[in-house]
Amino acid sequence: MKLKGYAGKQLRVQLTDAVIKEEEINLELLKKYLGGVGYGARLLYDELAPHIDALSAENKIVFTTGPLTGKNIPGGGSVEVCFKSPLTNLWGESRCGGNFGPELKASGYDFLIVEGKSDRPVYLLITAGGVQIKDAGHLLGKTVGEKTQIIREENKDAKLSVMCIGPAGENKVLFSTIMDEDRAAGRCGAGAVMGSKNLLAIAVRGSQKIEAEHPEKFRDATRKAMKAVRENPNTENFKEHGTVGDIASCDLLGDWPTQNWRSNSWGKGEELYNYFYEHNLVGNFGCYSGCPVGCGRMVKVDEGRFKTPVHGGAEYESITAFTAFVTNDNMDAAVHSTYLCNEYGIDTISMGAVIAFAMECYEKGLIKPEDTGNLDLSWGNPEVLPLLVKQVAEREGLGNLLADGVMRAADKLGHSAKEFAIHGKGLEAPAHDPRSSKALAVTYGTANRGLCHIHPLEGQAYDLGKSDFGLIPHGLKDPEEVDRWDAKDKGKMVKILQDGLVLPDILVNCKFMMYCGFTIKHFADIVSGLTGWDITEEELLKIGERTINIQRLFNVREGCSAADDMIPERMKSLPQFGRYKDEARCAIVNYADMLEDYYLARGWDKNGIPTRDKLASLNL
Repeated sequence: MKLKGYAGKQLRVQLTDAVIKEEEINLELLKKYLGGVGYGARLLYDELAPHIDALSAENKIVFTTGPLTGKNIPGGGSVEVCFKSPLTNLWGESRCGGNFGPELKASGYDFLIVEGKSDRPVYLLITAGGVQIKDAGHLLGKTVGEKTQIIREENKDAKLSVMCIGPAGENKVLFSTIMDEDRAAGRCGAGAVMGSKNLLAIAVRGSQKIEAEHPEKFRDATRKAMKAVRENPNTENFKEHGTVGDIASCDLLGDWPTQNWRSNSWGKGEELYNYFYEHNLVGNFGCYSGCPVGCGRMVKVDEGRFKTPVHGGAEYESITAFTAFVTNDNMDAAVHSTYLCNEYGIDTISMGAVIAFAMECYEKGLIKPEDTGNLDLSWGNPEVLPLLVKQVAEREGLGNLLADGVMRAADKLGHSAKEFAIHGKGLEAPAHDPRSSKALAVTYGTANRGLCHIHPLEGQAYDLGKSDFGLIPHGLKDPEEVDRWDAKDKGKMVKILQDGLVLPDILVNCKFMMYCGFTIKHFADIVSGLTGWDITEEELLKIGERTINIQRLFNVREGCSAADDMIPERMKSLPQFGRYKDEARCAIVNYADMLEDYYLARGWDKNGIPTRDKLASLNL
């Protein structure tokens, strides 16, 4: 019987011996995890030995779709990449928008598992004609744009969806990305894992249609979800301003990490955004065909030393990393630097963070002018930003130290460097500040991939943005009744938020749909119509909880404990300057209590390890 809502098969490519194998999907496992980061986590937990070198042939990288991957589904242009992270040595995942996920599914595969290591540079080609491992020696050293163009031209197909690494991935920069044109599987170093396997790109074009078990029920559920998105006021705001439009409000609310986290506001957010809107913004776009939101920004710099062609980019996190992180008020330099990150295949958040770290080291004499090749690493210097991006990508000069991330750089520098190497579990901190909302502190500390910008976002949106995501019937306290400064019940609330907001990454659907009207009920109705499984909201939340726990078990097996759920002291301390420097409520003084409440709500012991009773209740 044909599996509805899925392609029904997975593709395994073993690069060491160039073996390509098509496999049936275990239906029982699929029902327990549905897809995405749930299925990917279980597969890697089962197939990876503990404590392997993340850059060895033993690591695997899994490209996952889910039931809500598809061009006819709002938010369906997504793929999730799962792997052991070389940056954190823990669970690694990264979502990428674009057409790659839908094309992979349309090619007949829900999941692509890549293992082993090729003895030469190669790329994968997946089309109706089959699966091929092709020579990629001629692609070495090329940028993301160049690789994409060459692959399409030599295969005579301008519509091939191409995910590839840039020079940073080839050089195994530990926070290098995998790019789908201007969209990034950005965090945790997926690009370095691909590079370590000598796999430079994957190109796919599919033609199969995914069938629904109950077509009318599926269409009706999809129409209702689309209507909710179109009528939500956030949708128009995203279209008009994108994510970068938040920099003014985040600055105002104390949610804008500034000068390597010395402050949570800068006072220049509105000024910088106004310049961006007037001089850099070209228009908006959706990262895949059929997106109802279109939050992507087309941007440029017309002239001057930071002249930059029209391209897709300039997200909130990226722009913040190259402005507030390093106190640079030259928006042209920020736009240019994020463009270079895309072309070289570098995570913009980690890149901005390592520059901020380097600037503080320079200020304090831990990095001297002769260590930089006489670059001026003074705070706010726009000239040095693109130079450091290139150095990191090529692992040249100071870039070789920074290419391994702030945790390892601080270890090498010694002295006081660890005090301001801002990371969680080894992953550099993103661009929202928990001194603005206590729930964000807990989501930062407990996120399975480290200080990431995706899973913690629900804490900030709940506490500060007053979003409930339709979770009030499932135990979430009404955010309108919650004080963002108050720690009470935040651990319990974060557990519910995480179980609900991991669902887009399981179903493989753009998370912004949940900020624009999607609820758990929409998900349940669409999945039920697609698969015929009649899944409930409660069952979806249980799958979310199961996924959080299997990822946690992956990390526990690698040595993770409660000590790794702590957040940096600077992140908890009063801002040293800015609008909130005298606001005592900013300080996070009871983090340990919130963490204990979170563990209790999760059914984990005091060391953050899931109990046997909890695992049994989740059928683990």
